[in-house]
Amino acid sequence: MFESAGLPERASPGVRVWPVGSLLRAIADSLEARFNPVAVQGEVSGFSRAASGHCYFSLKDEQGQIRCAMFRRAAGLLDFSPRDGQLVEVRGRLGVYEPRGELQMVVESMRQAGQGNLFEQFLLLKARLEAEGLFDAGRKRPLPLLPRAIGVVTSLGAAALHDVVTALQRRAPHIPVVIYPASVQGAQAPEELRQALRKASERAEVDVLLLVRGGGAMEDLWAFNDEQLARLIVASPVPVVCGVGHETDFTIADFCADLRAPTPTAAAEMCAQPQSVWLGALDLMQGRMQDGVERQLQAQNQRLDWAASRVSRPSHLVTRQQARLAGQTQRLRHALQSGVQRENSRLQRLALAFPQAIAGALAQQQRQLERAQLRLEPLDPKLVLQRGYAWLADLQGQAVTSARATHPGQALRATLADGEVDLTVSAPRLI
Repeated sequence: MFESAGLPERASPGVRVWPVGSLLRAIADSLEARFNPVAVQGEVSGFSRAASGHCYFSLKDEQGQIRCAMFRRAAGLLDFSPRDGQLVEVRGRLGVYEPRGELQMVVESMRQAGQGNLFEQFLLLKARLEAEGLFDAGRKRPLPLLPRAIGVVTSLGAAALHDVVTALQRRAPHIPVVIYPASVQGAQAPEELRQALRKASERAEVDVLLLVRGGGAMEDLWAFNDEQLARLIVASPVPVVCGVGHETDFTIADFCADLRAPTPTAAAEMCAQPQSVWLGALDLMQGRMQDGVERQLQAQNQRLDWAASRVSRPSHLVTRQQARLAGQTQRLRHALQSGVQRENSRLQRLALAFPQAIAGALAQQQRQLERAQLRLEPLDPKLVLQRGYAWLADLQGQAVTSARATHPGQALRATLADGEVDLTVSAPRLI
């Protein structure tokens, strides 16, 4: 039987048994992590529009096809009427339609093929930065629980700024908000966004940074796909929350940020707990501290009553303490006498044993000295010289041990048993 949590059980060693629903969800998660968002080009096949406004069709080429669904909101943004056989480019998300277990692409936008390559540039940059590890979840930092201040990078005229400030004033009016203005659209926007991030890093006055703007077309959000901006987000000394566009909009900044929010308002809510939550926590702590103090007071009152009952008759207490003091005095006197006797006995034993120990040690050292003298005498070089040998050296005192090291006319000095003799080499003879 499968567990309710939907985790796979092992039927036998090395074999994993999956519930169907769990397997489909695992496949969907893998598709989400590996491919999404994704762009596909192909021919429309079997296009139909339901009464609900949703559109269903397939995209195909010579090698295969994929089922697609385009919901009413996205279909309402089309500026042309798709038809079978038409070559189009779609942008969306791969998933699994669990009721039938089919691979499906939810299309978020569609255009006729050949209308620009912005999305292709986006995918190429995304793949390269992902390969470098800029999107790794392991390097992303948690948001501070109680930030000193919150920074906001956006345009002063953006509706997103009003949404963020309103949300922060409602949830956490006690937290200061620092605004780093920058354009969020246009040719100058990437550089201004980078300057704003650098300024926030240099000032080090906030504990978390919100990078926000409202929704728009891909061209409108293109400033947030800047590679240098992405690297600055990764290098930021404080966590960065990216809330750009709507929930279905994705930019490179979203993947690089420590946390991605679906909207600017959600970004503000993620980094600031409501003030009421903290006030409630303080009230709870105050109640617990008050209960603890009352318990301590009660315990101390009981101890005081018990102590008062014991000292109600001081004469009995004094009598007990006098008897206890007399007993301690007697034990101390006996302990001192016993200790003195033990030390006197020990000193006497040492006085008797000390002369013998000294004499034995001296005799042992004398024997060791004699044995060392006997071993050293045969090694005396003078004994070798007395047997007719000589020590040969040059005038600098360096020993000469080889005939090859001499040359005719060289002055040498030979040391014999009773003195030294100066010599001159006539002709070395080798053996």
